[in-house]
Amino acid sequence: MIFAVDVNYREDRAVAAGVLFDYWESTEPTLTKVVEIEISEVEQYEPGKFYKRELPCILKLLTELEDLPEYIIIDGYVYLNHQNKAGLGKHLYDALKQKTVVIGVAKSRYKDTPSGTEVWRGSSQRPLYIDAVGMGETEAKQLITKMHGKNRIPTLIKRADQLSKQTANNLTDLLRGL
Repeated sequence: MIFAVDVNYREDRAVAAGVLFDYWESTEPTLTKVVEIEISEVEQYEPGKFYKRELPCILKLLTELEDLPEYIIIDGYVYLNHQNKAGLGKHLYDALKQKTVVIGVAKSRYKDTPSGTEVWRGSSQRPLYIDAVGMGETEAKQLITKMHGKNRIPTLIKRADQLSKQTANNLTDLLRGL
């Protein structure tokens, strides 16, 4: 199983969402999961230490699954440079006791991102930046490249992002209506 995750933040809460699917070429998720996290449980954003904010949210989301997936795709980096400085993905991998592969898919280049991590999908002029832990970077790039979708962002990675945003928006609208 493959689990693509994303987290969205609002003033009063964070929403972690994930889509579980069976094959890299899958067009639809097998299962979706969403958890709401009180903002008091979430660290403030700190440049270079994004994992402090995002990791607890992803770990809480993973408790909603019966089994740990074989692969987890995060919106971000595994390493903040060429495999020396741990990023969100490496911290997640270690928190899970190295029991699952973590693939980082970042939309923006981090200042120390080495060349060779880029993947171009579809007709996009902007690359995705791919790194991994628990498997080789070349294989991770191949897996992300073959994911469904004609655009830059694979369909199910985009679905996790949309699910976190839509849920956060719906909760905000619901609270405003009270």
